[in-house]
Amino acid sequence: MDRLTEMEAFAMVVNQGGFTDAARKMGISKSAVSKHISSLETRLGARLLNRTTRRVSPTEIGLAYYDRACRVLNDAGDADAMVSSMQSAPSGLLRVTVPTDFGSGHLSPLIGGFLKAYPQVSVSMVLENRHVELISEGFDVAIRMGEMEDSTLKARRICDTTMRMIGSPAYFASHGHPERIEDLNEHRLLHFSNEAQGNVWKLLAPSGERRFVRSTGALTVNDGQALLKAAIGGFGIAFLPSFLFGEALRAGEVEEAMPHLPMEIQSLHAVYPPGRYTQPKLRAFIDFLVDQFKDKGPMDW
Repeated sequence: MDRLTEMEAFAMVVNQGGFTDAARKMGISKSAVSKHISSLETRLGARLLNRTTRRVSPTEIGLAYYDRACRVLNDAGDADAMVSSMQSAPSGLLRVTVPTDFGSGHLSPLIGGFLKAYPQVSVSMVLENRHVELISEGFDVAIRMGEMEDSTLKARRICDTTMRMIGSPAYFASHGHPERIEDLNEHRLLHFSNEAQGNVWKLLAPSGERRFVRSTGALTVNDGQALLKAAIGGFGIAFLPSFLFGEALRAGEVEEAMPHLPMEIQSLHAVYPPGRYTQPKLRAFIDFLVDQFKDKGPMDW
């Protein structure tokens, strides 16, 4: 007989407290349930149930087997659900949270293509720079840049970008370029206020050593576009991702403060809650993003 069916019959008898109710739940005859249990006990060489005229209850070894059997049956059910889910068409509402600058400048223009490819999916995209709690706030996926701090979440790399210090030609003409990392203490720094560690820049020195620059700064704001505009306006040096300042750099509106420093590469990830399997709508969205950015290198912004 089928081993899983024997397990299911045994677990159902324990759950229902008898053969009659177990048979009704399984949609088979009482004698069929009895045969499954007898076959299971014979194969295991152990009595799993105490049978009286009034009730049926698991033996001590039967109770231990019941716990393991339930886990096996749950896993088998999840496996079936996974296959069914993976074969179904992506559908339903997908809630996405993404940093404002990347979302408005690079992700929003792509959403129309995703919706056209998957007409049964609708997207609710929230652009904000705070660190969203995915599970408690009901989001399916977040786009995040840099090191993944929460190891309980799953992450898939979307693309890479570079972090560089930039300022306007007018600013550097007036204040000069910093030659050493220590020289930054003498400059006007423009900070992003959403940094968890405060107004601290993590920079790579020419030696490869990680250096920290701490400064109150001339301006602190929680919007990358505002920092870029301040840098273009000559108000100081900003430390920004290349996807934000790339066009301004090519147009000559900004230039690198310290181009001799090692390139600081950071990855953008799609981050989502853990689970036994990924919903089709989420898997389709992440696959779509990976495909859209597959040819985009860190210096291509």
